Amino acid sequence: MVQLETAELETDLSLFKYDNLEQLPPAYRDLEQAERTERIEAALGELGDDVVILGHNYQRREIVEHADFVGDSYQLSKQAAEADAEYVIFGGVTFMAESADIITDDDQTVILPSMEASCPMAGMAEALQVDAAWAEITAAAPDADIIPITYMNSYADLKAFCASQGGLVCTSSNAHRAFEWAFERGDKVLFLPDKHLGENTAYELGLEDEIAQWDPWDPEGKDADEVAESDIILWDGYCQVHERFRVEHVERVREANPGANVVVHPECRREVVEAADVVGSTATICETIEAAEPGETWAIGTEIHLTEHLQRWHPEVNVLPLCGDACMDCNAMRQIDPNYLTWVLEELVAGRERNVIEVAPEEKELAGLALERMLEV
Repeated sequence: MVQLETAELETDLSLFKYDNLEQLPPAYRDLEQAERTERIEAALGELGDDVVILGHNYQRREIVEHADFVGDSYQLSKQAAEADAEYVIFGGVTFMAESADIITDDDQTVILPSMEASCPMAGMAEALQVDAAWAEITAAAPDADIIPITYMNSYADLKAFCASQGGLVCTSSNAHRAFEWAFERGDKVLFLPDKHLGENTAYELGLEDEIAQWDPWDPEGKDADEVAESDIILWDGYCQVHERFRVEHVERVREANPGANVVVHPECRREVVEAADVVGSTATICETIEAAEPGETWAIGTEIHLTEHLQRWHPEVNVLPLCGDACMDCNAMRQIDPNYLTWVLEELVAGRERNVIEVAPEEKELAGLALERMLEV
């Protein structure tokens, strides 16, 4: 573990923090769907109320069908805490399982079925990396109070870091309120890791002229003195799924489907957000389709599995993927497959816990504080 330079917190790169999680045993790698489903249901029957399965909106159908709750990451963590099951199996990615461990009781154990399910965007802002940047940026603006805000899609140690520096966490639906909270208490905001959500939030608040970008990947290209002159500093991170969408996708879907509406996630590029009819979180996207009139056409600008779920759940609405056949799934979410789910469930039946996600106590306390501050906004 490494001591941060600007905060009393020890941590390490996520690559090393989770290098002890286990791979899928060979005996589980070639299971047929029928056998797998039967074994999952049998294991759940034995475990009963001792286990709750969470399925993120971006998960494949075979995971969602076995989930007790389906939704976005923070919503799922809250539902797990309320369920009070002994075991929480999170069909999501690492940062989501960490959030569940932070929110749930100490006697609840969080399991991430696959060690490979690690969000690329969360990995674009490691706490050690942000700590070094924070030292440079704050030194360039010694008289300014800079408030760090991290998106929910980040590791627990970055959430803890933000809390230690007077900052907080936000979701895609309350980012604007988090910005307002920060500006009530400070002069500037450092927002990470998603530059697109940060930029779209700045526009929503009329602060688009106050933006600068910090590129941690280009040592020669960043100037702390120049960046620190702006009120909003955006970390150069992004979601690989949402950055794929382009304005031409919006234009093509409207040309091919006259009268079509477009709803996109705020992790999309600014020009895509400007071209859309509705912008919002996965919950907002779901609510938009739920409220649509039969026969309406809606193109969805988010991860393809949510689009496919909405097509099944609302057959009366013409739901389309915004980028057509070019739309792809999240490669991190893809790592949670039904074979992994079968394995961890059967291991629990046998009394063995696999791939447990446990946030360190100090990190957990500080990250919890960042979440508590979010609930104030």
